[in-house]
Amino acid sequence: MKSKKDSAKSNKTAKLDKNSGVFHLSTEYTPAGDQPQAISKLLTGLDKGLRYQTLFGVTGSGKTYTMANVIAKVGKPTLVIAHNKTLAAQLAQEYREFFPNNAVHYFVSYYDYYQPEAYISASDTYIEKEAQINEEIERLRHASTQALLTRKDVIIVASVSCIYGLGSPKEYEKVNFKIEKGMKADRSEFVRRLIGMYFERTNADLTPGTFRAMGNAIEIMPVSERVVYKVKIEKGGDAGEIVSEITIIDAITRNIIEDTSALFLFPAKHFVTPENERARAVADIKAELDKRLKELDADGKIIEAERLRRRTTYDLALIKEVGYCNGIENYSRHFSGMAPGEAPDTLLSYFPHKEDGSPDFLTVIDESHVAVPQLNGMFAGDASRKKNLIDYGFRLPSAADNRPLKFNEFEQRVGQVIFTTATPGKFEFEYSKQIVEQIIRPTGLIDPVLVVKPVTAIAKSKGVDGNTGQIFDFIEEAKKVIKNNQRAIATTLTKKMAEDLTEYLKEQGIKTAYIHSDIMTLERIQILTDFRRGVYDILVGVNLLREGLDLPEVSLIGILDADKEGFLRSESALIQTIGRAARNVDGRVILYADNMTGSMDRSIKETERRRGLQLAYNKEHGITPQTIIKRINDITDHIKSDHQKTVGKLILLDELEFAKNPDKLIKSKEKQMEEAVKILDFETAAILRDEIKELMERTLKKQKKEAKEKREVNKGSRARKQMLE
Repeated sequence: MKSKKDSAKSNKTAKLDKNSGVFHLSTEYTPAGDQPQAISKLLTGLDKGLRYQTLFGVTGSGKTYTMANVIAKVGKPTLVIAHNKTLAAQLAQEYREFFPNNAVHYFVSYYDYYQPEAYISASDTYIEKEAQINEEIERLRHASTQALLTRKDVIIVASVSCIYGLGSPKEYEKVNFKIEKGMKADRSEFVRRLIGMYFERTNADLTPGTFRAMGNAIEIMPVSERVVYKVKIEKGGDAGEIVSEITIIDAITRNIIEDTSALFLFPAKHFVTPENERARAVADIKAELDKRLKELDADGKIIEAERLRRRTTYDLALIKEVGYCNGIENYSRHFSGMAPGEAPDTLLSYFPHKEDGSPDFLTVIDESHVAVPQLNGMFAGDASRKKNLIDYGFRLPSAADNRPLKFNEFEQRVGQVIFTTATPGKFEFEYSKQIVEQIIRPTGLIDPVLVVKPVTAIAKSKGVDGNTGQIFDFIEEAKKVIKNNQRAIATTLTKKMAEDLTEYLKEQGIKTAYIHSDIMTLERIQILTDFRRGVYDILVGVNLLREGLDLPEVSLIGILDADKEGFLRSESALIQTIGRAARNVDGRVILYADNMTGSMDRSIKETERRRGLQLAYNKEHGITPQTIIKRINDITDHIKSDHQKTVGKLILLDELEFAKNPDKLIKSKEKQMEEAVKILDFETAAILRDEIKELMERTLKKQKKEAKEKREVNKGSRARKQMLE
């Protein structure tokens, strides 16, 4: 193994031609430990045409770096699938660091909150679809598809949303608008063209997917970038009106980024349907409605028939008038022109294909032991929900075709696949033609020390009841690592336990945060970043391994109720959780349990096997293990808009004044916002509006905290008074 000093360093390469199809890996290290043989074997397998391979790599062995080397050598567009948004964001950040001069994009579901439409027949309950779209994530989705259609050196890190319907790439690409300096351009026709690409006209401040016309200039904000395209149209002599100037402007500062001679503008929506196709789709929907109503009437389902007639007729009226209706995705099969049961277009359709139609890109499925079952289960869950909606007249049968891909359809749409995991599942073992082990870590780090502590004995020694003892013991152990500026993690079995434990730890004066599925995507990512920075000393969660945590600062993990057999305490889950402490030289895991379960026994034996291999390697090569030193990057930075970053900076600048007099600061900001509106400076007004909103939320939180503390003091006073009486 080579030390940092001895490692071969490589300077960042010059910016590449975007169509070169060549990936240039930028890193100061060379492969070490098990990485060289893993890279070689995987590349050999790809050359042989192996369909499936598995990189069986322990936590902390550098699986992402190994795959970066493989991607660089293969030189094909690559899809990296992660099983959740947080892990996808982390991987996207890592690949951006490895390939700073190539296109690395992040593609996940754009919903911050999503409640799907459903009908529960047992209680006759209809649940309306509710969704909150994150505009920044939608921007990144468009950036992903546009990169795939315009360049070859592309890596897309995606969640399972990559197998959901997205709209035809052919129609999406067909509608793109190339604007060139000197081209003929009638102003009215130019505006109509933008509207035909689903851009909305506005007279206020620009938002993604909008444009405004002012005099001879048209300003457009694309959905894929936070910039403004300013296009000037002027008379050009005998040629009539021409595009005389194209300027790219910073959306917030209004500073000119560059003057350009040409640019491509893509549609503001992924689902693009030409006008003539829309008319055909409406006719097809009507025909299906008539057929379905006859079926329902024949079965005596009068209520269902009337319900379907009202819903569909209303939707069609909206589609004709405004081109859109709530739940329009349920008619996607008609708009796309696909046959009943045919698989929808997805992100996979945007990747390059050979002349014979076969996929011409590499797929990497990260944490495949979780991601593969997830990909396999999406269709069945969606189909069950849709069946009820169709049977009871809420939707037409064609709504079932607005769906994720079946697993066999997914397999047909990807080429060669490499699974990466520390705990391969049944699918990987059964289908992989080659399983490549990566046990030896370049850092020399050994798997953490495992300690099993009996819950009952601890409780008895501390004079407490039930499971309270394990909490007390964990706090004592956590305080020791916190003193050394290290972090600790506790895993519980339920969300309620995670929340209660977090509150208790806070009461003990320990900086603590919890993570579970109710925490929104960007907030989860921010909590993880703050945890690494030391804003929190302890992180509590239920299934923390689902986050794909890469936290070198963690030296202690407490697995509470480790002997409660089940999904959260299975062999795979335990090994994954134990691995979270494998990036720190002082890594230690405490399993609180009264009984030795089969899962515990197997995970302990596997951990000891890996420790033995690493220790032998270290001894042979004279390696002293060192904790991984990893730069702390905020992986939300590439998700946040310039607008959000500006708001954040203003709040930091105003923190001192806010602490002195919150009300005074808020009133001052409100006055500034009103003044900005008066002079039509809508960008500044929007920034001030969002700063005020954030300051008011902080004020409310502070008031709630003070009220809670006051109640606790009063409660204590009453208790003491009762004791004295």
